[in-house]
Amino acid sequence: MTDEAAPQPSALLGLEDPANPADPADPADPADPADPEATRAALDRLFGRYQFPEGYRRIFRAAAAEFAERGFHATTTRDIAGRAGLSPAAMYVYFRSKEDLLHKIATSALDLTIDLATAEATRPASPPDRLQALARVLTVWHTHNSQVAHVVLYQTGALSPAHQDEVMARQAQVGRIFRQVIADGVAAGDFETADPGATATAILSVCLDVARWYRPGHRRTPQQLGDFHADAALRLAGAARAT
Repeated sequence: MTDEAAPQPSALLGLEDPANPADPADPADPADPADPEATRAALDRLFGRYQFPEGYRRIFRAAAAEFAERGFHATTTRDIAGRAGLSPAAMYVYFRSKEDLLHKIATSALDLTIDLATAEATRPASPPDRLQALARVLTVWHTHNSQVAHVVLYQTGALSPAHQDEVMARQAQVGRIFRQVIADGVAAGDFETADPGATATAILSVCLDVARWYRPGHRRTPQQLGDFHADAALRLAGAARAT
């Protein structure tokens, strides 16, 4: 397989039915409930960057769903191909191995998370507003893409050491984005926390953990969860207005 055979993904693709893949240039549904302009711009840019072949997208989505439901080690290439409606050999047109596929899923998810977080963190707004926007958009995104997020959180231990390092570097970058916004708030007198790093970890944990338990039909909508976590983020950061 050559590098040209598969595009290098830097956008997380949605998990709609692999038999009816969405246009990769269409950023709409996953982030629409949050509706921040920065998120729309980030999605427009990311989903429009590459032309993903249909087979690539179908395998990507099918693998994410299988890994989330069965676990990486229990999932076979036949399971993935069957869910994608393709032959087992089709996977190797786009991915070198099952491990390579897991790596692409994880790095794509985290690349998009970084782009969304950066867009919200650099908006011309106060630190409290930026922190709320960060917590809201990550929560909403992870509820809409809970299977992929679940894979990133719980299956990447199956990656090679080099690929695990890539994943951890991206995760650390997300943490730095949150930590900087909190530090900005401390410097401006908006937040009272002695440890911005620990505070960032706590807020991220709340936002990302929705991937573990959220299911469609939950009593709170993704937007309501996003708003709830946005307010919780202010309380965790010690914001004066979080009363």
